[in-house]
Amino acid sequence: MRFGGEDVTRATPRETVQAGMAHVIEGHRVFTQLSVIDNLLLAGYDLARGERMARVDEALGFFPEIAAKRHERGGALSGGQQQMLAVAQGLVRRPRLLLLDEPSAGLSPVLVDRVLNVVGQLRTRGTAVLLVEQLLAKALAASDRVYALAQGRVVLQALTDEPNLPQRLEEAYFGHGAHSAAAA
Repeated sequence: MRFGGEDVTRATPRETVQAGMAHVIEGHRVFTQLSVIDNLLLAGYDLARGERMARVDEALGFFPEIAAKRHERGGALSGGQQQMLAVAQGLVRRPRLLLLDEPSAGLSPVLVDRVLNVVGQLRTRGTAVLLVEQLLAKALAASDRVYALAQGRVVLQALTDEPNLPQRLEEAYFGHGAHSAAAA
């Protein structure tokens, strides 16, 4: 696997972060006993103190809802606010590539839109985002390209403005699955 022209196949998690990748895993995993600010400071543990605080403030700027709760424990936040905090943790790194795994899981439609709005802001700033998402219409609205996977293989790749894309995605995914099931 290559990233930024470098082979990162055997890179450690620390090396991938230092290369500019950040991964926000599904399920808004935050340190529930730590404050919002401490969760974010921990995300930038290896940055110089002044730089770390500047990046924490920058990440909080994307989510005023949690900025106002910076001294509250992560566990006191709603599920949607915890998801915002998890994304903000990734943003502290100022990644060149942000991997978001199902950021909508368990969120209300309003909070899904709030998190995906941040994805749009990141795109305009030049941050690449790899979004794994089941809410197709919302994912397409937040994306430039789409890849459909079935059984670990890319079964469709397209620009999001191509005609009939939702139908093509459904056919690629379910058509591939039906073919595989029949062959098994």
